[in-house]
Amino acid sequence: MMTNQNNTVIYTGVTNDIERRVAEHKGKKGSLFTKRFNVNKLVFYERFGRISDAIAAEKRIKAGSRAKKIKLIEAMNPDWNDLC
Repeated sequence: MMTNQNNTVIYTGVTNDIERRVAEHKGKKGSLFTKRFNVNKLVFYERFGRISDAIAAEKRIKAGSRAKKIKLIEAMNPDWNDLC
């Protein structure tokens, strides 16, 4: 999951190369949503051996409330530091 400098939006996505994808977002080459809201800070990630598991996790996270997303983020990264 990624956010902006003020942690006001949360973007959830899936990729097979997290470093490349974060660099795209930081370089404003991400989705329209991430460009519009200046989403450029990685605050949560999970690694999976199979893409199907990653996609299932993405769907589960996206279906959850903002409060559930915040709980996931703060379990890994309580200070919301940029992890990349």
